[in-house]
Amino acid sequence: MDSNSVNKVILVGHLGHDPEVKYTPNDIITSKISIATNKRWKDKKGEWKDRTSWHRVICWRNLAEYSKTLIKGQQIYLEGHLITRDWTDKDKNKHYITEIVAEKITPLGARKKSNQKTTEKDEEPF
Repeated sequence: MDSNSVNKVILVGHLGHDPEVKYTPNDIITSKISIATNKRWKDKKGEWKDRTSWHRVICWRNLAEYSKTLIKGQQIYLEGHLITRDWTDKDKNKHYITEIVAEKITPLGARKKSNQKTTEKDEEPF
């Protein structure tokens, strides 16, 4: 394995929905959130264009517990790393999905309360 590799994601965006909190069969809390980021540019005619990208994020343990305080539309700063999972469906078709595993979440903007703080990761259980 190459020791000179980096797997780091940094996003600033808005939550697309309230966190979906669940527990694993081993009673470990996890949550899923989606973050929207926007890219804005001027086209050849000088008109502004926007593109929204959606990012799937997985939170484990303390970050999953903390994510319960986040709400749809809230702006956050997120650090994490990418993982790609695969599975085979009942028709034997292989599927892949790339997600971000959160390591740090910091609320931003007007919705931030003075008692909210940055929360850092616990290692995922695999």
